[in-house]
Amino acid sequence: MDELRDELLTFTDLLKEGEPAETDARETLKTAGAFADELELSVKMSSPEDSKNAWLMIHAGAGGTESQDWAEMLLRMYLRFCEGRGWKADLIDRQDGEEAGLKSATLHVVGDHAYGYLKSEMGVHRLVRISPFDAAQRRHTSFASIYVSPEVDEDIQIDIAEKDLRVDTYRSSGAGGQHVNVTDSAVRITHLPTGIVVTCQNERSQGRNRDMAMRVLRARLYQRALDERRAEEEKLVGDKKSIEWGSQIRSYVLHPYRMVKDHRTGHETGDTDAVLDGELTPFIEAYLKSRAEAGRAVGA
Repeated sequence: MDELRDELLTFTDLLKEGEPAETDARETLKTAGAFADELELSVKMSSPEDSKNAWLMIHAGAGGTESQDWAEMLLRMYLRFCEGRGWKADLIDRQDGEEAGLKSATLHVVGDHAYGYLKSEMGVHRLVRISPFDAAQRRHTSFASIYVSPEVDEDIQIDIAEKDLRVDTYRSSGAGGQHVNVTDSAVRITHLPTGIVVTCQNERSQGRNRDMAMRVLRARLYQRALDERRAEEEKLVGDKKSIEWGSQIRSYVLHPYRMVKDHRTGHETGDTDAVLDGELTPFIEAYLKSRAEAGRAVGA
């Protein structure tokens, strides 16, 4: 910030003296504007958990191959988004569809304010297109859900009783049903009181998969507590326009026209290819700004 300020002051002096520094000054102003935008978004992400890494889970909706292919498209979209931000995204679990796509997938995302950004993606995503799996070339609507949890620090106490867990093991499998491990190393953990199910098959040993699955479970339970706290706060302030995490949040229409629209903010674009290639920042910014404005309105 100090360097940007000094550069701008220098260019101001040069321009006053008639020196040809206009082009460089514009570039510095552009950099300063980008920095200001990032700073503004960081201020909007003021919750303690916003700065944490994130677990992002994708689940195909009803509809078989159509929805499973859509879930695969969403996985690619989020991997591209993370790559564009310079974040590390590891696929720790993937359950393939019978014919194409995937039933579910879990990403561990490591990056600055990863949860603060990705939490805005939580909800149901809807795709409308001409199905590549339909010989009659009919239009299909598919759904997939996104769930995001902050990574839980070791100093945050999440009590999980062993008696509340059901642990199942099975063989890891890769795309096309090919076994990537011939032993029962994959782990599925069911938290009986809440019904939350987490799986991990990316690690080579059963013990490491269990440890990773427990990390995801702790994050899911932490997110559940955050959701309950948020719902109670909105109930107390009487916020009638609250967005439920499980509701349909965004539509991606590829036929008969091309548009991506966020139903919470009204933000939309016709460049569907860019969005599906990971250009999500405008949608996330619009959501964060709308939440901040709603918060100020409630406090007024």
